[in-house]
Amino acid sequence: MSGLAVTVSGLTIGRGSTAVAGPLDLSLGGGEALIVTGPNGAGKSTLLRTLAGLLRPLAGRITVAGAMAPDGEPARSLAEIAHYVGHRNAMKPSVSVADNLGFWARFLGGAGLSADAALESVGLPGLAHLPFAYLSAGQQRRVSLARLLVAHRPVWILDEPTAALDTASQARFAGLMAGHLDAGGSVIAATHQPLGLGGARELSMVPAPAEHLTDKGQAIADADLAAAEGWL
Repeated sequence: MSGLAVTVSGLTIGRGSTAVAGPLDLSLGGGEALIVTGPNGAGKSTLLRTLAGLLRPLAGRITVAGAMAPDGEPARSLAEIAHYVGHRNAMKPSVSVADNLGFWARFLGGAGLSADAALESVGLPGLAHLPFAYLSAGQQRRVSLARLLVAHRPVWILDEPTAALDTASQARFAGLMAGHLDAGGSVIAATHQPLGLGGARELSMVPAPAEHLTDKGQAIADADLAAAEGWL
């Protein structure tokens, strides 16, 4: 995994066809973490969605090298080798925790922990049989983070991953991220609070002045972006 290299060159990101940030240039290798900070509206979530392949870049390139896709072929895009955890938990409320995690294991492919082992890792042993909707907000978030463990992917793209977590759960997840980095993986996380990743690089984003925004058509509102993202 040490050969993993993610490169972003001249990337301009946008909401709809309205550019909100860029051009951005950065690189990330195995064992490295990048923390994306900035005020609301600066484009943090838009950047992460673009890196995850949910939004198309308005300009520039995202390339990856040194990693294999789940089909055993060299990865051609970051989306093939990345987990994305957004603001939503991406779980079906009426489906059991085990079946939700089982879906993600099958959908994402690649070897990973069993649902029971993943739940143990996030501090939720014995809850696999419960419907997801029965859990508290903090428990639901931990189940969402458990899907990082049921299918191995070397890059974790995380948008406010510790939202709704108590102090102990935040510390536990910091340990999971550290273990992922030690194993040669990479983490890209947007956050308003410390994640406990010492030595992580930081990308500070600022809202672009209105006169610098470019609009090639009608922009999409944040609420519409969330709807387009579906249950992710």
